[in-house]
Amino acid sequence: MRLFDRIALLIKADAHGIVESLEERTLLLKQYLREAELELTHKRARLDALHDDEKRIGEVRARCEAQLRGLDEDIGLALGGGRDDLARFAIRRLIPLRGEAAALADQLDQRRSEAQALGERIAAQQAQYDELRTRVRAELAGAAESPASAPAWASVSAVPDEEVELELMRRRREGAPS
Repeated sequence: MRLFDRIALLIKADAHGIVESLEERTLLLKQYLREAELELTHKRARLDALHDDEKRIGEVRARCEAQLRGLDEDIGLALGGGRDDLARFAIRRLIPLRGEAAALADQLDQRRSEAQALGERIAAQQAQYDELRTRVRAELAGAAESPASAPAWASVSAVPDEEVELELMRRRREGAPS
């Protein structure tokens, strides 16, 4: 009788272990989903920062180009008035400003290409995240509906001790020589 009690206890303990492992799996799935969402949020924040940089660099570049146009006009006026010394002064300011405008244009192109690549990566990862979220929800719903997704031997219902004893006596009687 003690042997059967022990076996029943082991089966119950194993069933509890299976349920606990299912619970842990759901916690892990939820954690992975949160981490994926957090990573997407970080990438979106980085994309927003890139767009802000683009806007700022574009504004600085526009001011720089306005200064370039003004210096070009000043040089034209100075040359038209025969004031080569004023033209030289304006040209000394114009040359570094052209370099700065070119550098700003390069930075702007770099930010745009980086933002485009990041945007494409975010779109792809958003699709993956949506698929993962759907799969996790389906898995969680399945786990909630059928916690008996354990192995077939674990789904066997508990048999009363009396039935076990009766079966044991029948088998002894069948096995006894007549």
